[in-house]
Amino acid sequence: MQGRWVGADDPLSELVVSGGAITCLGSTVNYDHKVIVEVDGALNVSLGVDDESRIDDFQRENITGLVITPEDRFVVYNVRFGLEFVRPIP
Repeated sequence: MQGRWVGADDPLSELVVSGGAITCLGSTVNYDHKVIVEVDGALNVSLGVDDESRIDDFQRENITGLVITPEDRFVVYNVRFGLEFVRPIP
């Protein structure tokens, strides 16, 4: 998941994963913890916040999950949308 990605349907949309820092569509994702699991061959990273009073806003304003499927599709999502990203063509 590390590196620079662009939207599969919109190459102007950008996602950058650098270590634990995530920037999606120009905004830094400010999360407190992440959970990484592999389920049925899919690598799933769930992002969250510790402050319960911030959970609803966090889930609407940020991506809350990143998934690489067994077919190598990379999708990020939250409660309102999901977007597929691909490696940019040099």
